[in-house]
Amino acid sequence: MLNIVLFGPPGAGKGTQAENIKENYNLVHLSTGDIFRKNIGESTDLGVLAKSYIDKGELVPDEVTIKMLESEVNRYKDVNGFIFDGFPRTTEQANALDVFLKSIGTEVTKMVALNVPEKELVSRLLNRGKESGRTDDQDENIISNRIKVYEKNTAVLADFYDAQSKLENVNGLGSVEQVTKRIYNAIDN
Repeated sequence: MLNIVLFGPPGAGKGTQAENIKENYNLVHLSTGDIFRKNIGESTDLGVLAKSYIDKGELVPDEVTIKMLESEVNRYKDVNGFIFDGFPRTTEQANALDVFLKSIGTEVTKMVALNVPEKELVSRLLNRGKESGRTDDQDENIISNRIKVYEKNTAVLADFYDAQSKLENVNGLGSVEQVTKRIYNAIDN
């Protein structure tokens, strides 16, 4: 089973590249944002619990996020593997993912980290904000803060997967096709 953790700061191109990887390797794309929205929209027990935290402006605890992800993975039988997008975000979540995947007889194969300079990330997000209307992508200060939060809280996961010899750094600059080719090379390596 091929299980990819797709990793990178806001604006690195994870959403675009996840679709390409999904198609090329016939994987299931699991986005924690989509999983949250689905559970909240369907008012599942976990969705109601998550919403209670979100409504108070609090982070959803790891155990709730992990249970939602496990529930989603367990829905799929006989698949080639998964792309984890937006998860894990902390070392605790990465450890929990390892334990869960081991319990179903698999593991994370690779962590593909898209590396893009901050100046380019800001430019991409401002452009996306104009096109999509997303307010969080229209303010340079908010964008810079999101990148700093990513670097402070999430970038440590590169070390976690590097220690397992699973980290593949990929240059995220260039055309979509160029980056996609680099990602395929990293996965197939």
